Parts: sequence; structure tokens; C-alpha cells
Amino acid sequence: MYAEEVAEMAGRIRDEDIALVRERTSIAEVISDTVTLKSAGGGNLKGLCPFHDEKSPSFNVSPARNVWYCFGCGAGGDAIKFLMDAEHLSFVESVERLAARAGIQLRYVEDDRSAPRPRPQQGQRQRLVAAHAAAVEFYRAQLTTAGARRAREFLAQRGFDRAAAERYGCGFAPDAWDLLTKHLRQQGFTHDELVTAGLSRPSRSGSLIDRFRRRLMWPIREITGDVIGFGARKLFDDDDGPKYLNTPETPIYKKSHVLYGIDQAKREIAKQGKVVVVEGYTDVMACHLADVPTAVATCGTAFGADHISVLRRVLFDSDERAGEIIFTFDGDAAGQKAALRAFEDDQRFVGRTFIAVSPDNMDPCELRLAKGDLAVRDLVARREPLVDFALRHMINRFDLDTVDGRVEAMRRAAPLVAKIKDREKRPEYVRKLAGDLGMEIEPVQRAVLAAANGQPAGTATAPARPAPAAPTVDSPQSMVEREALKLALQEPVLAGPMFDAVEASAYRHPVHVAVRAAIATAGGVATAAGGAVWIEQVRDACDDLAGQALVGELAVEPLRIDGEPDPRYVSITMARLQWGSVTGRIKDLKSKIQRINPVSNKDEYFALFGELLSLEQHARALREQAAGGL
Repeated sequence: MYAEEVAEMAGRIRDEDIALVRERTSIAEVISDTVTLKSAGGGNLKGLCPFHDEKSPSFNVSPARNVWYCFGCGAGGDAIKFLMDAEHLSFVESVERLAARAGIQLRYVEDDRSAPRPRPQQGQRQRLVAAHAAAVEFYRAQLTTAGARRAREFLAQRGFDRAAAERYGCGFAPDAWDLLTKHLRQQGFTHDELVTAGLSRPSRSGSLIDRFRRRLMWPIREITGDVIGFGARKLFDDDDGPKYLNTPETPIYKKSHVLYGIDQAKREIAKQGKVVVVEGYTDVMACHLADVPTAVATCGTAFGADHISVLRRVLFDSDERAGEIIFTFDGDAAGQKAALRAFEDDQRFVGRTFIAVSPDNMDPCELRLAKGDLAVRDLVARREPLVDFALRHMINRFDLDTVDGRVEAMRRAAPLVAKIKDREKRPEYVRKLAGDLGMEIEPVQRAVLAAANGQPAGTATAPARPAPAAPTVDSPQSMVEREALKLALQEPVLAGPMFDAVEASAYRHPVHVAVRAAIATAGGVATAAGGAVWIEQVRDACDDLAGQALVGELAVEPLRIDGEPDPRYVSITMARLQWGSVTGRIKDLKSKIQRINPVSNKDEYFALFGELLSLEQHARALREQAAGGL
């Protein structure tokens, strides 16, 4: 599908412009907007795959070749393909996004690829993002008007000055029915675009009116920094709407995936290996201004699985580097309920989960206003493990002075202990729970064990499902074939004629044979310039699905050599590849000679014998050339 789309769109964006975008794009920078990357050795980077859940990083990026590949799910490609998959963009939209990022002016051609023409229309996503960007400027300008006095007072009363309002793009939706709508229509946005973006809505009379009115506005940005929606706070008593009104679900705004503040917090989250989850926009602002720069908040929905996936990728939350997730729910009943719900999701994290609750049940914004920045930092520093909080509040619901109360508390608390993902900690929590309940340890142990055995598959007691295995490397010959193909894909200028000179018959593994054939179909290594374009050409030329996946894998897999490869290494690899093939033919030839009667088939016998001597001589020369080995 990718290859077909490339072929289709290449006729509308000039081929040389697409190549220039690929050349000037840093794939590591593009992917780092979404995934935290760490060194994987050999110049490669690794992170948690954004396309499937995993506990160990199998997502690899090769900056030198501008390609990526996931050994877990088999996805891979270049920077254009990453944006297509990660943000559900078309090929053209991805190219245009990267071109804008690199400062490249794209040129478009007619279907006959003749005269250049301007792009007739941007993709839908770009149009919706552009509409939101224009709306941000409109709302920000309105915040300085006389009608926005109540909005400015709201911010000031919560300790946010003009600089803070500007930093977070705060604005005001005016007391008018269609002022934003008219403003955006004058800028060229259509009726359908404004409705689709969630910025306007049809009125009862059929005309188009603003969705937000008389409210304090916060732009909601996705992790890359693009504004994709708004959060609107009620200011006036005669406003009969909800306290907070958010953008509805749109093609670019999915509330279950969005975390407010993630665009500003992502680098500190990755650096510190820690994230603070708060409940509102003002809490995020208060935390950031109080030097807790890792704070984020959900946008009008409960914290859930999709939010966890986003945070794990930014945290690099893996077996190699478990992160810290700190929740700051209020201490009231609703906050306690949210904390217990968060504990249910604890298993989705590799890292440890904590909760930080102010003694006065104040949220971070209230705490900063009442006691200053230091109090906010202390709140986070005094965090306690979420399981401790959950157990304490669970058993506090029962009368422990009665037998029935203690037994029921044990029954309700045992599943929480059974869900602790670090099994080595469970015995300690069993003892702690028994002590808190005033019970003997044995019945508590039995209750926890029963809860653990009764859990469905997929919880902490069930092993994680292994990722799909990479193509099997089952012999020295197969390893050499693999190395030769890596050289062709990663170092075509170096491998060049030496690779092409070795016949395809030297490859035995079926998938390797398919990839070798695709390299020939793509024009051979000697003519390749390398990089993402060359790798995509080989992938597109491969008819075998397993071969297509292997191309992406080999493009990022390190070579089996310390340091940079040189012509000698290529020569050794190709000699070993041929030696394996030649020795196989020698073995087959010897077997055939043994089956021939030299008396009745004298001519055939001596012909085969002469071929055998020639092959053995060739094998000796190859063995000498391959001295030093892999």
C-alpha cells in the first residue's frame, strides 16, 4: 500500500522534492517527538514501539540510513512512513509536514508530470490543524479585550500572570454567536472544515455559530506541539453549560489519547524518568511554574489505557529503565475512587506508581496559591506507593473492631495485593495487610493466593506474550547470507560490485533468496546511492511478505563487526558466502560421483571428477580470502 501511494503521489509532488525531503529529514528528531530514544550501540537508537504494547524496547532507528524497524511487530520504513502510521496521514500530508519542518518549498506537477502547479488543496489534517492555529491567535487576542475581564481575573486569582497566560496560549471566547466563525471563514476555511474541526456548529436556524462562547480557553496540543482542540472553562453564573467544555471527538482530537501539557513536559519526562499526572489545566500550569516540569493532565476523560501507552513511550518505561508515575488525585471520595481506578491500570506500567495527596486536600494549583512553589515540590516529593494508598483506603471502609469487618476487609484487599506486579514484594504486603487487619498471616496468605489464582489471563500472574520471532538464523551459512544482505542495504556504495558479482544461487535461505532477487530487481547494489530511498526500493521490489519485513529488519540491524566496515570486510563476507555455496556443491558432487559406475560411465565420471577438482581449488582460494572470518 505504501509503495502504491508513493507511486501515485510522486506524480503530484516532484520526485526530486520528495528525495530532498528524505535527505534533509532527521528521522531521529521526527520519531523523538513521539518516542523517547536511547542508544542501542552501533550508532542505532531504540525505544518502545508506538504501534504495539511491549515491556522491552524492540523499536530500532538507524539515523545513518534514516530508517526505522520494530523487531516486535515487523513495522518499518522511513520518516514519511512513520508519520503515516503514527498520525494516520496520507503520503502527501506526511511529505508536506516534513517539508515544512525542513523549510523546503514543494513543487507539484500535473498527472502528466509536465508543468509545475501549486498544490490545489492541503490534506484534511493540515487544514484542521491550520484552523486551530488561527483560532488560538483569535482567542489570545480576545483575552486582552474589555469583555475578557472575568477571564483575566480568573487567571490572576489562581496565581497566573500575563506571562503565564501567554506561555500556555490562554485565550477568551467572546460573548458573540459567530465572531470566530466569521473570522475563520474570511481566512478561507470552509463550513465543513469548521464543523469537522469542532470549532463551529450549526444553529437551530441552520447558520453556523461558534462552539465556545464566554469562556476561558486553553489550547490543547498533541505531543508534537500542534493544537488539535480546546478546553473551555465556565466563567459566568448564567452560563448553563458544564464547568469545563472540551472539543468533541474529531479526526485529529481523540480525548482518550490526549494529555494536556505533554508537548512542554515530554523532554523532562524522558530526562527524569518520571511523570506527574494531575487533574486539570491550572494544575499543569501550577506544577510547571513551581519547577515540577513533568506534569500532564487528561482532557475531560478518565486516565486510561491509551494515555498509559503515550506516557510509557515518553518515559522509556521498560524492563531496562522502569519509570515513576505519580498521581496527584484529590483526597476526597472522588479522588480516592480515581486512585483505586488508577491502581487497576498499574499492571500496564513496568515502572512504579505513586500517589501524592495534599494534607489539606488541595490540588496543586490551590497549594501553590496558598503555600507557594516549594509546597508543590514537597507534595510530589512526599509521594507514597499507590498500592499502600489503595490498601489503606480499602480497609478503612470497614469496621475492624468486628470479625465480619476484618474478614470482609481482607476479602476486598487481597485482590489488590495479588495484583502487585513485583512478586517479591507480595509476601511483605501480605504481612503488612495481616498486621493492619489484626489477623494471623495464614488466612491472609490463603486469600491472596486464591485471588491470584482466580485472576484472568493477562494480569500480573500471567506471563507476557512473546513478540513474534525474527527470521530464524539456523546455520553459519544463513548468518553469512544475512550479513551480506545487510551490507547491500546499509552500505551499498561500499558493497557495490563485490555484492553484485556473487550469483544469487549462493543464497539458500528462502527469505534471503527473495530479498536477493528484490535487490537485483531494484537495479543492483552498484547503482544504489543508499539511505531510506534505496531501502524502500528494495522493499517495494520484494514480492515475498516475509522478505519485505526482513528488508526493514536488516536495514537497522548492526553489522557483525566492531567499528566501521571497509572493503576488506566486504571481501571476507562475500568470500564466506561463496565458500558456503561452493562447499555445498562439492558435497552434492561427491555424492553423485559415488553413485556412478566409473567403468560403464567413464566419460561422465571423469567430467564430474574434473569439475570436483576445480571446485575444490576454488573453495581453497575462497577459504584463504575469508581468513579472519566473521
